[in-house]
Amino acid sequence: MTGRIYSVIVGTGNYIPSVRIRNEDFLTHDFFDESGKKLGKKNQEIIEKFKEITTIAERRYVTDNLVTSDIAYYAAVDAIQSADIDKENLDYIIVAHNFGDVKNDNKMSDIVPSIAARVKFKLEIKNPNTIAYDLTFGCPGWLQAVIQADYFIKSGDARKILVIGAEVLSRVADPHDIDSMLYADGAGAAILEARESEDPIGILAHTTRSDTLLYSRMLHMDKSYNPENGNMNTLFLKMNGRRLYQYALETVPQVIRECLEKSKIHLKEIKNVLIHQANGKMDDAILQRLYKLYDMVDIPKNIMPMTIAWLGNSSVATLPTLLDLMLKAKLKTFKIKKGDTLVFASVGAGMNINSLIYRM
Repeated sequence: MTGRIYSVIVGTGNYIPSVRIRNEDFLTHDFFDESGKKLGKKNQEIIEKFKEITTIAERRYVTDNLVTSDIAYYAAVDAIQSADIDKENLDYIIVAHNFGDVKNDNKMSDIVPSIAARVKFKLEIKNPNTIAYDLTFGCPGWLQAVIQADYFIKSGDARKILVIGAEVLSRVADPHDIDSMLYADGAGAAILEARESEDPIGILAHTTRSDTLLYSRMLHMDKSYNPENGNMNTLFLKMNGRRLYQYALETVPQVIRECLEKSKIHLKEIKNVLIHQANGKMDDAILQRLYKLYDMVDIPKNIMPMTIAWLGNSSVATLPTLLDLMLKAKLKTFKIKKGDTLVFASVGAGMNINSLIYRM
């Protein structure tokens, strides 16, 4: 009896930048509101409240000499070595990002050639049939790229695919906006491979949703909040945090449940829930709302691994970095073993939400 073809993760990698930015490093910043009025509260109070709301104590930034394609390459090398594959056998390289290469001394987004093409060049892959392209989908970009990879594999179009999520948010964050404390830099990668199996393994189901009519402007680009900022041509990432929080709380649990139903798996069978590390308290609230949908009062301990307290929100890099740390036993209280079933979920600019069920 022959089995079905499944998409299985055979290797992972990450690049965690070396520069640690603690909350205390923002004590000297001048913060303004969106009207250009300087915030009345002292920075110490602002920082303490920020940590209470988000759980973030520090985040990582790249050094001045690095850009997104560099750290995407480092994560790719790590994943290729982890999978122990010949890079020339890759059918696709898909890189999820949102801002391209933004240099330290030039805030213009540089995406020609694509970040994926640059990664392929840095990897020195000669095979012209290794197709390299980018995907911009907000913070859910890496997970959406994994979903695309699954379609390629299950259609018979591909056997091995490298999926990377990389972002340098520190260079698109307005230093005069308190939301800038959320953002971080980083890269994560995974190798997906076609496997034949009689038992369900790897990617079992996925669901994606885009709410653009009402919510497309909750994350957008705009000028600095500092009215004295002379360079009005520079745009920064802006967010309607309150509305985004409520939208995520109302919608993400529904998308996860839809995905679970599609896979015919109950929430009680899930070993870990891996949610995009956007805001610690928001992710906790999403998890509670998800369990409430199933009328489950007791949430299992250690079901939702978190890295945001020390890595911040690195957008498309949060999920693959989290997965890599878990698979390589670098998160002490979280271990993944064969047969475990995981839920992935992400929400971000668009507004886009996606979820995926995976069995080890």
